[in-house]
Amino acid sequence: MATPYLSVIVPAYKQEKTITQDLLRIQKVLSQLRYSSELICVVDGTSIDKTFDKASKIDGVKVVGYPTNKGKGHAVRFGMAKSKGKIIAFIDSGMDINPNGLSMILEHFEWYKADIIVGSKRHPASKVNYPWQRKILSWGYQMGVRTLFGLNVKDTQVGLKCYRREVLESVLPRMIVKNFAFDIEILAVAYHLGFKRIFEAPIEAKIDFGKNSTVTSPKLLIFIYNMAVDTLAIFYRLHFLKYYDDGSKRNWRFDPELNFRVNTFR
Repeated sequence: MATPYLSVIVPAYKQEKTITQDLLRIQKVLSQLRYSSELICVVDGTSIDKTFDKASKIDGVKVVGYPTNKGKGHAVRFGMAKSKGKIIAFIDSGMDINPNGLSMILEHFEWYKADIIVGSKRHPASKVNYPWQRKILSWGYQMGVRTLFGLNVKDTQVGLKCYRREVLESVLPRMIVKNFAFDIEILAVAYHLGFKRIFEAPIEAKIDFGKNSTVTSPKLLIFIYNMAVDTLAIFYRLHFLKYYDDGSKRNWRFDPELNFRVNTFR
């Protein structure tokens, strides 16, 4: 098989009810693109339910995983380590985000000759409805991200992003965060290393937060706390410890399972 231009990573956790239709829907979108592609599903806990078994029955999808849940960030990085494409994207399973957005995000990649394209709820052309409480929290968080890291991005948390391979070759060996703020870690470190062509693209999404949309929801409060802790830790490592700099290479925490040592992507 020729090396694909695009690799799409789909992290999946407890998705046995929808994973088949999710992957088939993404696969259909990829078949209509003008780019060669591969689709990789990473099951974040193969022993938890039947997600892995159901995904494995779909022809043309590479399905990988590990027994226990380790978080979305770990799953995405695990899939990236298995990818071969020149451009590497990830999209959340569950289909809150319309996978047709992959086409738009790739067009933006070409238009801007980008390093990274970020799907954004706050892009003027996006079609998204979500609670006003979430809008306020999102705005506040992004103001914090801009202040801490200098990132001129209005929304960093949407589960649809696209990266140039060279960016990930440089960034992934330095990463630590495996769950809550892994999106920010990739963006902040990439920007710090000189990959500053980071742009936003519109998305279409139907996001139902349910009871967890209010600012008093225990789950939301825990999530906010964990995001804040992880984000501040990234800032501390970046600006005080200089952990992400080349001079700290011997201190980087290589994970054998992720296999992000030198030449992972060569």
